[in-house]
Amino acid sequence: MSETAGISQGLGNPYKIVDHTREKRKGITASSLKELTSIARSRLSLPLDAELTIVLEQDGTEVDDEEYFATLERNTSLMVLYGDQKWAAAGSSKAASRYIVVDDVDNIEGGQRREELRRRRPPIEALVSSLHGDPSHISLLDGQNLELLSDMDPDSVADIVSGNIIFLEQLKEASGRFLAEKRQAQGSLDVLQMCASGGEIERA
Repeated sequence: MSETAGISQGLGNPYKIVDHTREKRKGITASSLKELTSIARSRLSLPLDAELTIVLEQDGTEVDDEEYFATLERNTSLMVLYGDQKWAAAGSSKAASRYIVVDDVDNIEGGQRREELRRRRPPIEALVSSLHGDPSHISLLDGQNLELLSDMDPDSVADIVSGNIIFLEQLKEASGRFLAEKRQAQGSLDVLQMCASGGEIERA
């Protein structure tokens, strides 16, 4: 049980908060936007004098008033920004460096480097967390992120979704289907472009 659980239980809804890099991720409860901002400042170790901006992690929508905050669902993932920090989509070059633990990690020189890779597992963690909040966003992912999800090991990221292995297995399967459809669509587009440029296609 967290140190604030006893105080917060029953006094607010649960939320997930992350910093702009998505490397720090905390679970909290809060009954208002003001309270959430205060807790986020403490839990994410942000400067006391910094003006914080709260946005939805999944799409960057700013949460700037109590009325809108009250409409948020339980366990909504919120990103906390300050200074010049800007929201970026999960998996983009701005959101996180593409450090991924892969099968040949032992070939990377030094245990320190290996530990760094484990600490910086995004974008897979950010992708899974975002899609757990709103699975419909899977249709917006590019081929690279879909391939990442279709190749993931559900057990390795189970902690992100509170051990919901069934969700992860379904996400993995759905990602594979979307990836296949995207590749098929790309193939059709290539044919169209060839036709448009005057190329010839062999007929069976």
